Amino acid sequence: MEVKSTYKFARISAKKARDVAREVQGLPVSAALDTLTYSPKKAAALIGKTLKSAIANAENNFELDADDMIVKEAVIGEGPTFKRFKPRARGSAGAIRKRTSHIFITLALKEEA
Repeated sequence: MEVKSTYKFARISAKKARDVAREVQGLPVSAALDTLTYSPKKAAALIGKTLKSAIANAENNFELDADDMIVKEAVIGEGPTFKRFKPRARGSAGAIRKRTSHIFITLALKEEA
């Protein structure tokens, strides 16, 4: 049985979030939560929030025990980019791209994985 959770339009670039997502992939849920709790990166808090949502989905919707699950997949996709402009020298404008990302987490039972 697989349980999924999604966090869309997270205000962090996908490149920065992918580093943290690689750390938790394949870990048991408790170890993944510990890793994310003590990581100083902003992406760790956002991925932790999504992981806790996936755990809640597993326990409440499917009546599964979180201790028997692992993080099967942690995928970070590109979201839309907010385009802004900042004034620069001699009347020109510099582009500022505020990137967003979509965070997808899939949990699976240890026996299936």
